[in-house]
Amino acid sequence: MGIAEEMGSKQRAISVSQFFEKNRHLLGYDNKAKAMLIIVKEAVDNGLDACEEARILPEIFVGIKQLEEEKFEIKIRDNGPGVVKEQIPKIFGRLLYGSKFHRLRQTRGQQGLGISCAVLYSQLTTGSPTTIVSSTGDGKTHKYQIRIDVAKNKPMIVETNVEDSEERWHGTEVTFTSEANYRENKQSVLGYLKQTAISNPYADIVFESPNGRVEFKRGLYRLPPEPKEIMPHIEGVELGVLMRMLGETKARTVQTFFTTEFSRLGKRSANDILLKAGITKQVDGRPIPDVRLRPSRVTDEQARDIIHAVKHVKLIRPPTDCLSPLGMNLINSGLMKELNPEFVASVTRPTAVYRGWPFQIEVGLAFGGSLQAFNLLRFANRVPLLYQGGVCAITKAVAETDWRRYSIEVNRGSIEEPLVIFAHMASVWVPFTSESKEAIANYDVIIKEIKLALQECARKLSVWLSGKRKRAMLSKKKSIFELYAGETAHALSTMTEYPKEEIKQKMLQIINEKWEELNGGETIEEVEGEDQDSGEGSGESDSEEGEPEYSSAG
Repeated sequence: MGIAEEMGSKQRAISVSQFFEKNRHLLGYDNKAKAMLIIVKEAVDNGLDACEEARILPEIFVGIKQLEEEKFEIKIRDNGPGVVKEQIPKIFGRLLYGSKFHRLRQTRGQQGLGISCAVLYSQLTTGSPTTIVSSTGDGKTHKYQIRIDVAKNKPMIVETNVEDSEERWHGTEVTFTSEANYRENKQSVLGYLKQTAISNPYADIVFESPNGRVEFKRGLYRLPPEPKEIMPHIEGVELGVLMRMLGETKARTVQTFFTTEFSRLGKRSANDILLKAGITKQVDGRPIPDVRLRPSRVTDEQARDIIHAVKHVKLIRPPTDCLSPLGMNLINSGLMKELNPEFVASVTRPTAVYRGWPFQIEVGLAFGGSLQAFNLLRFANRVPLLYQGGVCAITKAVAETDWRRYSIEVNRGSIEEPLVIFAHMASVWVPFTSESKEAIANYDVIIKEIKLALQECARKLSVWLSGKRKRAMLSKKKSIFELYAGETAHALSTMTEYPKEEIKQKMLQIINEKWEELNGGETIEEVEGEDQDSGEGSGESDSEEGEPEYSSAG
């Protein structure tokens, strides 16, 4: 046997499960504390998605119990619609299986990796199967214990049974036994759940940790609008994808292919694309689009010409009902409920497009109150992003914003104010930098939209800060005059023999009248007792429901 033959005999295919078994760090499982967070995150995200799709107000339970020094039982339960019996092993026991990858609509998950990779990690570190209990509300509860056959990327059912229940419970409960470390900090399970409560203020979340029980009560009883599924927009389709779609389509003509498999592409636009791409035939001595050409007969060169022609045809932008942004009311409610700031401002930007995919940026600012220092909260499709902040588009946009222009103190590039920035990207396909979904890629259009939203919010904060600091300055000046009013009254009384107290009261009356005039007719209070209702401002709202642009706790 020659060297080439010997080398060839050693080649073999591997399953996706085998790949991630060896490369679990690509999914974020690179340390035990982070592993616990990711397991909880994947299950909670699935539960929230399921509840929202079924239009159920979410109730999420997370329980963590320590079994050994670095071994924990992690239980997550939701009140969603449940999982049908036949799908339970496939969803939890097979990587890259799910419904979200194929559908263009805003969801927390995208790839069909999250929950099954949590099962794989638990199996890898403890050898224990994962227990799934689910019911669709039909009076039957299905219980599975599952491992993953790594070589075949298929579920192995260790045990299964069905129980009848008089209680019409619906939902899913997943229990992992995994190697992990429990900590409480910004990048822990507790930090993740607190941020999730901010971005999902309509959810009830209960957390039972080794250190006690924490509850995050819902602040609203209204779900955000349900996003609708859309077709891809041709502006975002690359050459290789177009060639594959042409080969797989069931459309009989290239015109039908364009109008049925792409979003907002009508016959007139399809004909314009064909004409500019040179896919024509001669009729009466002039070229017209060859609309009856079969997609399977489109050559590679013609496909390239189509991609080039798309850039020169005016097309309608993708629809926006595939997105479900939080809106200013939900952002304000979440920030006020969990952070208790003195001032809140929020902005939802109009829909923009990258690579043909629609997205929206939302920003909220919370200032003062119970806040002690600066903090940046990053979100994508309502999911907190806790790691890899240094390479995230949101962090880059915050760093490139000139905060001094808005009366925010900055020292060596760091904001030194009790300020929390909430930044959220809603999209049918978030461009994460890795499979672990921890940071948003630095597309120029995304960074531009984030900066515009930050600047719009910062202007509102600047106006509020200006008024607050003006009142503080006037209050300080007023207190100085009041401090010397007694001595001045005493001197005038000695000179004029007029009663001292009457002189003092007259002086205080003049001081108050003058400072009320300077303050626009409002009474000047001492700094410590300042009225916090001054956060209310004017301006038209971008929200269809006429939500306030910003509000304050008072």
